[in-house]
Amino acid sequence: MKIVLAPIFALLLSVVFLLTGNGLQGILTPIRANLEGFPAMALGMLGSAYFVGFVLGCLVCPYVVKRVGHIRSFAVLAAIGSATILLQSQFVDLMVWGAMRVMMGFCFAGLTMVIESWLNDKTNNETRGRVLSVYTVINLTVITLGQLMMNLASPSQATLFIFVSILFSISILPVALTESMAPPPILTVKIRPHWLLNASIMGCAGCFSVGLANGAFWTLAPVFAQESGMSIKSVAIFMSVAVMGGALSQWPLGKFSDTMDRRKVIGFCCLLAASMGLGLVFIHGHSVTGMWILIFLFGAFTFPLYSLSVAHANDSVNREDFVEVSSGLLLIFGVGAILGPLFASKLIQSFGQPMLFLFTAIVHGFTGIFSYYRITKREQAPIEERESFVSIPQTSPELNLLDPRSKEQS
Repeated sequence: MKIVLAPIFALLLSVVFLLTGNGLQGILTPIRANLEGFPAMALGMLGSAYFVGFVLGCLVCPYVVKRVGHIRSFAVLAAIGSATILLQSQFVDLMVWGAMRVMMGFCFAGLTMVIESWLNDKTNNETRGRVLSVYTVINLTVITLGQLMMNLASPSQATLFIFVSILFSISILPVALTESMAPPPILTVKIRPHWLLNASIMGCAGCFSVGLANGAFWTLAPVFAQESGMSIKSVAIFMSVAVMGGALSQWPLGKFSDTMDRRKVIGFCCLLAASMGLGLVFIHGHSVTGMWILIFLFGAFTFPLYSLSVAHANDSVNREDFVEVSSGLLLIFGVGAILGPLFASKLIQSFGQPMLFLFTAIVHGFTGIFSYYRITKREQAPIEERESFVSIPQTSPELNLLDPRSKEQS
């Protein structure tokens, strides 16, 4: 493993700083917005704005990198991200914050593209799976670490925003100082929506519903916990417990799905996630311990759904189509993540904070029912003809090239 990781150590170090900052700013923004009295719809708009930028970044950043190269692109995008979070701390205004969230989403799409393109260039067909596993573990671990950094200072002050800016700035150093040669231009994939729907309507529906539910969760769950009476420290733990639940269940559920029709596992996870969501609706404000237990189980059944949906879609296509399918599903996820915070915040504005998890329960419930319905309409590929489950973070299309299920690279 040391031989595999040595050429990419600098890149992984950049990932640690970058994603730690992202974990912190992801929870800091909604909590500070709530403290400033932003209405529920405004919070939803801020979450949607981030994913608007993310989708735009996935489409535009490959051309930016092609023009100026990986290192300069990374440095520019990280510097913009660093300045963006500082501007948020100085200008507490909905329009300013909305623009900054679009810019942050755009920057992060580009930054992860550069990192993942470089990781792919430094691996081969034998090491891609191990590198992807290490990258996924780092992704989940440092995002949790970033969330727990909320306890270092008050979110009502500029200190935490400065910490995020410092982390973004430091992330430039390993990439800028690496002696590795820059990789070839970033992947650009032509998306064919009609073909993708025909290939796997369940995969598309699964990724879209994950975007709806997870976009709403990441945007509004910190405020849900805050309004239940939790301290800022407990809110950070609440969010981290959800991530830990997802991290611990990814591989067991994924490997279980390799032995049967994946749609059954998707439906099982969706219906249990819906149950946990309903539990959180009723327990909100009554038991902090109960909320932690339910959010752990919610994360355990919710966060594997993206990888399960991608795996199911890939079961229906040829290996040479895996990258196009996975990239298209990532953009479908992004569209869902734009809409999810808006729908959920409208419900919250009308009926109160517990409606966040009523929204996720509705999304997961309908998706679970639809998955079982699809079993009656189309047979899954035989188990012996399918590829194994692989856990994939929702970062950038470039990550799909690290997927060991994709067509071997020369």
